[in-house]
Amino acid sequence: MPHLIVEFSAGLFSPESQEETLFELNTALVGSGAIQKESDLRSRMIRLDVTRVGTEAGLRGFIYAQLRILPGRTPAMRAELSQRIAEVIRARCARPAGMAVQLSVEVVEMERESYAKEVL
Repeated sequence: MPHLIVEFSAGLFSPESQEETLFELNTALVGSGAIQKESDLRSRMIRLDVTRVGTEAGLRGFIYAQLRILPGRTPAMRAELSQRIAEVIRARCARPAGMAVQLSVEVVEMERESYAKEVL
């Protein structure tokens, strides 16, 4: 059920660090107690080769993490999940010299009635 999608500007995570980052993210989320079955959590990192932040010149990048979950968690639990994601990303992302990096995390509730899942 939960889906974690992390989109990021090129240069912020090496290919080697992405697997470790996903492991740490999944561990942090499962450790929250908000995810009942660890194998339900599906996560991925998507490098964006072409990005733009604002209109002014300069080296800028961003990381956007979205956790999609079914309804039923309190606002406080959703805020904790956001913080857990942000903590891991802050610790794991590279800081290229001169690059201003923006991090945003969002927890989105999926519509239970239209969500379909099965194991093939």
